[in-house]
Amino acid sequence: MTATVHPEVRDQDQHPTPEPPLSPVLHRSLPQGPDWHDETGAQTAEYGIVTLAAVGFAGVLAVILAGADVQGLLLGIVQDALSFG
Repeated sequence: MTATVHPEVRDQDQHPTPEPPLSPVLHRSLPQGPDWHDETGAQTAEYGIVTLAAVGFAGVLAVILAGADVQGLLLGIVQDALSFG
């Protein structure tokens, strides 16, 4: 008759079994450093930056055109363009 050893009971001389290696699917899902070759979302970021620059430029133009001197100058240009003769 052979004695069976319960899996949870170990001798002091017996070493624990090593963990199995991670499967490729699990290994890919672990957090890693940034992939500098991945350009996913690059166009979206570029469009966002260009949009912010356009909004800033429009704000500057709005402030400049709201001044009384510039309004008078623009009014003179429009009146000269619409006058006949």
